[in-house]
Amino acid sequence: MKIHREGFATISLVFLVLALINGAVFYWLGHMPALSYTILIFSILFFLFIVSFFRVPARQYTTGDNLVMSPCDGKVVVIEEVFEPEYFQDKRLQVSIFMSPANVHVNRNPISGTVKLSQYHAGKYLVAWHPKSSTENERHSVVIGNNKADILVRQIAGALARRIVNYLKPGMEVKQNEEMGFIKFGSRVDLYLPLGTEVTVQLEQVVKGGQTVIAKI
Repeated sequence: MKIHREGFATISLVFLVLALINGAVFYWLGHMPALSYTILIFSILFFLFIVSFFRVPARQYTTGDNLVMSPCDGKVVVIEEVFEPEYFQDKRLQVSIFMSPANVHVNRNPISGTVKLSQYHAGKYLVAWHPKSSTENERHSVVIGNNKADILVRQIAGALARRIVNYLKPGMEVKQNEEMGFIKFGSRVDLYLPLGTEVTVQLEQVVKGGQTVIAKI
């Protein structure tokens, strides 16, 4: 396991703040060792919790030209036919994955292909499972296409996540399971697939980025 580069600044800042707090506690409250060490223990646990947000575990990834891989870790919360207004402007099959703060937060390309759209949208911070979060929250939409299909992947910020990172630019050639971006502190990722796509997951199923097959094209 390694720590993602998006976490270096945050982890360093948290470490510095906690070090200053605990230094002050032991300086001013050194005569109260029980309280001082309790604060130290909670500080260490909080620091490890922050570090866990940015972990990147070593994995064996699944690949296939006809497979749509999960772009993130989380739980499937939506499988339904919807109208997609941003790019396709027609009906698509939406599969949404909720990322909790305990999940790995790296986002990966579900398929290989050419990036046809990479667009950031500022927005609200509704809870990630809110029905309007897909269209009203801060989000970043990416369309990747190949000779099999065009697929839209939408990273959505939630009530806690306030920063979406995306590395893709229009015209880039990308490979399945490579890093697409990062959502700090969890949220949600939506996939928009062609109608008739065979979805291979179920509602409430726990999935892993780059390992779980979401659908077959």
